[in-house]
Amino acid sequence: MDKEIDRSVQTAATSMQVLLQQMTQIGASDMHLSAGLPATVRINDRMTALDERGKLRPEEVHDLAYSVLTPDQMRKFEHEKELDISFGVSGLGRFRLNFFYQRGTVALAVRLLPRPVRSFAETGLPEAPVVEMCSKTKGLILVTGSTGSGKSSTLASMVDWINHNRECHVMTIEDPIEYTHVSDKAVIHQREVGTDTRSYPRALKYVLRQDPDVILIGEMRDLETIEAALRIAETGHLVLATLHTSDAVQTVNRIVDVFPAHQQQQVRIQLSFVLLGVLCQQLIPRSDTQGRVLAAELMLANHAIRALIREGNPHQMYSMLRTGRREGMQTMNQSLAFLVNQKVIRPEDALACSSESEELRSLIQSGSA
Repeated sequence: MDKEIDRSVQTAATSMQVLLQQMTQIGASDMHLSAGLPATVRINDRMTALDERGKLRPEEVHDLAYSVLTPDQMRKFEHEKELDISFGVSGLGRFRLNFFYQRGTVALAVRLLPRPVRSFAETGLPEAPVVEMCSKTKGLILVTGSTGSGKSSTLASMVDWINHNRECHVMTIEDPIEYTHVSDKAVIHQREVGTDTRSYPRALKYVLRQDPDVILIGEMRDLETIEAALRIAETGHLVLATLHTSDAVQTVNRIVDVFPAHQQQQVRIQLSFVLLGVLCQQLIPRSDTQGRVLAAELMLANHAIRALIREGNPHQMYSMLRTGRREGMQTMNQSLAFLVNQKVIRPEDALACSSESEELRSLIQSGSA
């Protein structure tokens, strides 16, 4: 698939290849193409026009978008009005593209995926506790955050560590595949929704028959997927998955609240047994304007945390995160305050990303993060 799309980029879409080249050369993380606007890129979390060629016409955006699609992808996009794909371009890197309609015209968002996969230290993840979680043979690891917070990169780093350190079978279910892995100590099979399987629930229905040790679920989108993830973790497998939640407490609540009221207590018990940890993350612009840096909240499921989940008191977990530094835990505010006090990010950027700004101000002033 990569080679086929790569050829189309080089032949039918020379102008798209030029845009991708410019995007990578200036260090942009994202590019947006839509009618009535110039090609726009995101650099260090700020939007700017890519060049001075002026506003794109609807037919220009249409031609750019369709030049990288296969006939099947074109039909799917026209039917569903939404489409996610990813592909590699030789000499440039790997890209994830989302196609959509706005005001009746085609538009697309392009994300440059960092290559190669970065280590825990390079991504800024708390290495020791993350390695400990990835060493487990069973349980559920959740990586959460908003769109563009680096969840896919974190999952890729986890799979990469497992690949180079554990003799096991890894199955990934992704929509789309963003990072590709070459089997090392582990045997890795990557399945893309829409290409290799019809849906997340269908893939998860059969995954246990494929002799997996580790299963990556690109996104827990609905009750059926969440239910499957809990069941698979409960049967003695390590499950890595993502959610669009902003902190550990909200993550636990989201999982429980997805289920009908009469099932929620059983789900709390189930989650308390299988959960290994929740990593909530944001990417913050660096103070030196050289890219962005990871700020992360990390909750590790110790006995006290498991008891609070079981008893339906997740709101009390935050105080345990604040006092759990020795175990490797930290709140988002502690992470932000540390980065501010190390002069890595600006105080105003940290405060803008905090849901508890007064607490963050106190942490920064005391230097106790």
